[in-house]
Formats: sequence, structure tokens, C-alpha cells
Amino acid sequence: MALGQKRNRPLVMDAARSLQQFKYEVANDLGVQVPQSDYWGDMPSRVTGAVGGHMVRRMIAAAEQALIEQAAAGVRAGFQQALQVPNPLNVQNPAQPAQTTR
Repeated sequence: MALGQKRNRPLVMDAARSLQQFKYEVANDLGVQVPQSDYWGDMPSRVTGAVGGHMVRRMIAAAEQALIEQAAAGVRAGFQQALQVPNPLNVQNPAQPAQTTR
């Protein structure tokens, strides 16, 4: 793509720099020789597509992991809140040992 045809603008300005760095990391992991001029237009689309595809896979995996951690934190918070609520029916909580009266 020629430089005059760029229409994609990052929503976060620092994201462009981070994505460039991420692209080089993925290319390095795949064993792709990065062009010195930073012009990828002379490379086969199969190679550049592989780099882009692996970038997307890693970003999706990171987003899924973040969602899993967020859901787990919510479940933990719910359990902690449930264990701290007073027991109006005087039902024994399985998480706490039974207390004996003497």
C-alpha cells in the first residue's frame, strides 16, 4: 500500500508505536527477515500475511486471558461477599469449622 493511501488511524496515538514493535517481535519469532528500509511492499503477501495473522492470534489470546482473569476476579469477589454476610438462618457454613459449645 502506498503511503498516500493510509486511512487507518490508531485510536490511541501510542498504539501505533507499540503495534510496530509488536510486528517486529512477531516477524522475528517467525524467522522473517525484516527489511532495513521498513518498506514491506517487496515482501511476498504470504510472509506479511503470516506476520499479521500471528499478530491477530496473539492479540485475541491476550484479550481472552484478560476476560478470564476479569471473570475469575468477579467470582472470587462474589464468594468473599457471600462468606461475609451474616447467616440469619443459623445454617453452618461449610467453609468455617463447626463451633462446639461447652
